[in-house]
Amino acid sequence: MYFRAFNAAYNLISSFKKLTLRSQNYSKFLVTGNQFLRLKCAAFIHTSGANLGLMEFFDEKENWVVNEIKVGRAWRKDELRIKSNEDLHKLWYVLLKERNMLLTMEHEYKEKVELFPSPERIDKVRESMINLEEVVRERNKAYYLLETGETGERPGKVAHNRLGMKYFYKCAEHLLPPERNRYWFAKMQLWYKRKEVHKFLLFYREKIFLEKRKARVRERNSVLQLL
Repeated sequence: MYFRAFNAAYNLISSFKKLTLRSQNYSKFLVTGNQFLRLKCAAFIHTSGANLGLMEFFDEKENWVVNEIKVGRAWRKDELRIKSNEDLHKLWYVLLKERNMLLTMEHEYKEKVELFPSPERIDKVRESMINLEEVVRERNKAYYLLETGETGERPGKVAHNRLGMKYFYKCAEHLLPPERNRYWFAKMQLWYKRKEVHKFLLFYREKIFLEKRKARVRERNSVLQLL
């Protein structure tokens, strides 16, 4: 029994001695019996690709000289719903890395006054990220409705800005209630009730109405010309 334990300890020490780890600024000590083994801290598994450094933000070199790059379509919601949470988490970072790379390449082509090949790739990646985020939000809603009876989403309401226009405001926690916050009351609460704002809204709505009427007239005239 003691002989087996000694062999196991000896094999463990030998295996640690054979490890070759990357150097870091700090190190750790492993105590095994009467010996001290100095181990340099490094990760055993790397998820990065072969191109390290800033080259991760650029496309592959063979795609730099082509005028068109063939790519697939965006991810659909039905395809994302059948994936696990772990797969969605990995896919999100893959899409995020691809988006950063495409934006970097687009900026580089603009600096060189050249055409960016297949610019629809940015729209496909953005559409995939939007669909993935909506699928994750659906799962969060279902979980919170089952556990707490609420959606778990950030509550919101329709509010007015300084110009009196309506927008969707997402509620947030504040230290002071609105009736005690003089800065917020003077900034947001009184502006849209003034007569100047009502006059602006009157002219703004009139402008929108005239633009819609001109569009209807143009469409009608184009149809009459075809007939």
